[in-house]
Amino acid sequence: MKKILAFAGSNSSQSINRRLVRWASDQVAESEVTLLDLNDFEMPIFSEDREREKGIPSEAKAFKNTLRESDAVMISFAEHNGNFSAAFKNIFDWASRIEAKIWLDKPMFLMATSNGKRGGSSVLEIAVKGFPFRGGEVVAHFSLPSFSENFSDENGILDEELRKEFVKQLELFDSALAGD
Repeated sequence: MKKILAFAGSNSSQSINRRLVRWASDQVAESEVTLLDLNDFEMPIFSEDREREKGIPSEAKAFKNTLRESDAVMISFAEHNGNFSAAFKNIFDWASRIEAKIWLDKPMFLMATSNGKRGGSSVLEIAVKGFPFRGGEVVAHFSLPSFSENFSDENGILDEELRKEFVKQLELFDSALAGD
C-alpha cells in the first residue's frame, strides 16, 4: 500500500484547497493517506540570521521526516497575490535548508483551486515548473476554477469536463505510483 502525503498550501481553517486535496486523496485506490495541516508546522519566518543563531526549527525537521516517510505527495495550493501562501512558502524555505532537493524525487500530483475563473493557475504554474528543480517528480497537475460552483464535499468535482480532466490526471498519478 502506497503512503501518500497530502496537504493544502494554506493555513486557513476554511481552506477550499484543503477540501479539494482531502477529496482528491480519497480517490487514490489502495493507499494510506496522511493529511497534514500547515498550522501544525508554524515557525518563525525564515532568515539566514535566525538559522545561524538558532538552527533549523523542529517543525521543519518534522515536516521533512513526514515527507521522507511517504511514497508520493499531493498538494493543493492556495494562491496569494499570484504566488504561494506565506505559510507554505515559509515551510518550503525552512525545509529546503535541510535538503535542497526538498521533494526527494517523490511523484507529485499538484493542484490549485480558487473561487475565481483561473482556479489558482498562476501558483500552480510556478509549482509545476519549479518543483522539478527541487526534487519533485511532477506527474500530474490540475486546476479547479470557480470552486464554489464546481465542487461539493459529497460529490467532488461537479462539472463533467473538469471531472474528466481530474480523472485523467489521477490516472497519471496512479501510474506513477504503480511504477515504483
